[in-house]
Amino acid sequence: MGQGRGWEGAVLRLMRAKDFEFTVTDAEDVTVDYRRLRLTDGGMLAATGVHPTMWVRLWFDNGGRPHQRAYTLVDPDPATGTFGLEFALHEGCASDWARAAKPGDTIEATVQGTGFEAPVPAPGRVFAVADPASLPALNSLLDALDTVPATIWFEGDTGGLPLRTDPARHEIRPVPRRDAGAHLVERVKESLPELLRSTPEPYVWIACDTATTRALAAYTRKELGVPKQRVNALGYWRAT
Repeated sequence: MGQGRGWEGAVLRLMRAKDFEFTVTDAEDVTVDYRRLRLTDGGMLAATGVHPTMWVRLWFDNGGRPHQRAYTLVDPDPATGTFGLEFALHEGCASDWARAAKPGDTIEATVQGTGFEAPVPAPGRVFAVADPASLPALNSLLDALDTVPATIWFEGDTGGLPLRTDPARHEIRPVPRRDAGAHLVERVKESLPELLRSTPEPYVWIACDTATTRALAAYTRKELGVPKQRVNALGYWRAT
């Protein structure tokens, strides 16, 4: 399929990744910095099934070289073979592609490594740390745990973004991005310890830039003593 993908593609093939071609059917600017696409799946959902926070690797052209980035599926529908993708726009080849994408455009994708295990026992409360890049995954998590209350630290402006939160059970704590994520780490550390002490069976979900995610995951596991099976952490992008 398409151009060679270098060592990244070779590794994924050795790990028995599956390749598919997606086709854009609709595009919508949710805000000036957030764009939603609807796509057909090229047979993917019938072959792989669907689970919460499911993601795929998309392959973009980066100056003539292949570049892959992972994105969470939004509202996948196996019956019609369609799903959405949402892009927090910034500089880079992935955002450039998303800005220009129109119905009929295609993109190659690889499915490998995605999975979701619902926390057992069910959480008394979810503590989530997210930002616009991980918003689709956050929404999918909240949908999957739809009766569980949550406290959410959200880095960045939430204005106009499609947050699937319910004021009755979800508390959103907006945090401006400062000092390359250090401000977010500070805000979480200020309040998470006391919140954990008052919550039976907590579940901590962290998905922001890689450095911040690592710092908060290590803090939660090592300093606060949350068992690793009750912490899910995945870096969604690298700060430059």
